[in-house]
Amino acid sequence: VNKRDVKDGNDEDLTKEPEMIKAFRDTWELGIHSYLSYLRDRLLLARELLSESGSIFVQISDENVHRVRCIMDEVFGAENFVSMISYASTSGFESSTISRTGDYIVWYAKNSQKIKYKPLYIEKIFGGDGGSAYKNLELKDGKRLSIAQWEKDNKTNFDFYKKPVDSKIYALGDITSQDPAKEPQPFEFEGKVYEPKQGSHWKANYPNGMERLKNLNRIDKTSNNSLGYIRYWDDFPYMQMTNLWQDTLGQNQYGSDGKKYVVQTGLTVIQRCILMTTDPGDIVFDPTCGSGTTAFVAEQWGRRWITCDTSRVAITLAKQRLMTAKFDYYHLRYPEEGLKGGFIYRTVPHITLKSLANDLPPDEETLYDQPKVDKKKARITGPFTVEAVPFATVLSLDESVPPSADTSIARSGHTARINEWLGELLKSGVRGKGAQRIEFADLELLPSTRYLHASGFDKSTGERIVVSFGPEFAPLEQRQVEIAIDEASRLVPKPKIVLFCAFSFDPEAAKDIDETNWPGVTLLRTQMNADLLTEDLKKKAKNTDSFWLMGQPDVYLTRKDELFTVEVRGFDYFDTKKGEIVSGGKSNIAMWLLDTDYDGRSLLPRQVFFPMAAAAKGWSRLAKHLRGTLDEELLEAYKGTVSLAFKAGEYKRAAVKIIDDRGIESLKIIELGGAM
Repeated sequence: VNKRDVKDGNDEDLTKEPEMIKAFRDTWELGIHSYLSYLRDRLLLARELLSESGSIFVQISDENVHRVRCIMDEVFGAENFVSMISYASTSGFESSTISRTGDYIVWYAKNSQKIKYKPLYIEKIFGGDGGSAYKNLELKDGKRLSIAQWEKDNKTNFDFYKKPVDSKIYALGDITSQDPAKEPQPFEFEGKVYEPKQGSHWKANYPNGMERLKNLNRIDKTSNNSLGYIRYWDDFPYMQMTNLWQDTLGQNQYGSDGKKYVVQTGLTVIQRCILMTTDPGDIVFDPTCGSGTTAFVAEQWGRRWITCDTSRVAITLAKQRLMTAKFDYYHLRYPEEGLKGGFIYRTVPHITLKSLANDLPPDEETLYDQPKVDKKKARITGPFTVEAVPFATVLSLDESVPPSADTSIARSGHTARINEWLGELLKSGVRGKGAQRIEFADLELLPSTRYLHASGFDKSTGERIVVSFGPEFAPLEQRQVEIAIDEASRLVPKPKIVLFCAFSFDPEAAKDIDETNWPGVTLLRTQMNADLLTEDLKKKAKNTDSFWLMGQPDVYLTRKDELFTVEVRGFDYFDTKKGEIVSGGKSNIAMWLLDTDYDGRSLLPRQVFFPMAAAAKGWSRLAKHLRGTLDEELLEAYKGTVSLAFKAGEYKRAAVKIIDDRGIESLKIIELGGAM
């Protein structure tokens, strides 16, 4: 969570998350071929999820954009291609040839005939985007001349913001359209008769529309002795956005913190994609959460959102970012309908040749990126849930057999691995805190059990130890703990220790292992070294220990009358640099959550704390933005490790979830019958 500078090829920076290691292997095993297969699978799913009016955007660099276009043509159909947007992300990459300044957004619709699209507008820039054609000036007395001639006459450069009083800047546009008129269209202007060039006709209705334009002084002669339509700058000082976005460069495009991560996308880019294709209340889905930018932008603009990621670090970052965010409050057009009624947007008149020629009121263009803001209100992130992929279960063909976790889930894909891990466990043993170590006299497979994989004996005590290995690329789940304990209880002789070994543990599973009270039997959690998964990815192993006993979260409960207080004092963890288990203390806690009335199923955070300095800055920014509306002392408490006082609820239990700076979660359940 704290590390922003991650380098490819650096062993220290290699992820320790098994899910990420699997994602890395799956995506890059066969290079670009694996990546395209990975992408195609997700595009197929995304297509099924999209509504008929929905759109999908894929960000990609120029190296593979052509391949991605082919895949998306296959999945969505070439007829549903909408656009390829190029945007600036840097001032230029160093290169031996031409420098690259940006990336691409490939845009497809689920159904191009039903696509939801709302045009966005940006202000014209005099002499730049949308303003390069405005080279003429109309003075207060009606005199017209080129800006170049005005500069020559006045011996000074023209300043758009200091132009002559009551003057107007204008461009001369084409007043004809393609396709010949059915009959000749002679038009008299300033004593001379003009006709549209061959194969074209006047844009305005002939003759009334053309006469109306002439009376409004909207026609003038061009340099090639034909007629042009006078378009004043103020007719519409905006231009419709195209697929070239050159204004997305700059650290401010990433919010007040600037760009934190290499793959982070700018807020402006995602904002435009969302605003062009959705309404308030619509759902936006991002299958690659990263630091949570899409969810952040969707929340800002009143869209519902779903985002997911393989990495626990990414989810932790997104939670921090969302919970400390502050947004403008937008006026609802129909408050009784909520978000579905939409916002009140700023509109601007758009004077066109058509409206003038037909004596119609100007069109009104809606600026969907400029909803009306209520300055008296501020908004923070609304309630959201964090959910995990459920543990897979299968139904037996025999209806009398209850559903249970599939045996293959724990063993699938790593039967050979279990033999490797058993060999390593027998050789190295399990390292405890300090000089303590569990060493095995022998270890052998248990063929008749589902989640107990091996049995052995402690070399020093002779006591029986049974081992349950977690999945190769996923957390060890609560269901596996339940079944393994049941299997261990039926063994003869009864084991003294049940050892759960995994690369990561589901918080509920960890809680069950830590808190199960089985007289005469000890349940232990053992962390497996990621080197066991990454020996082919790392240049060298950093240490020789492959298994270490894990500590429990250190949580302290106090009671005064009917009020309880929880203090988090830290937890033990393995330091990969020191090669030993150390007390994590409080400095490594990125975030902790307290459910003061835990129902045993879902943790509902009623108090959330960010003790880590970097994360606590989010609370500080929120306090600054919401000055005068927040209790500063109360907010300060949410940067610490001691909870606010609370009363016992219906379930008489509290739950504490601690998340460290690696995204690893620990869950502690506290009975509120007294103090501990």
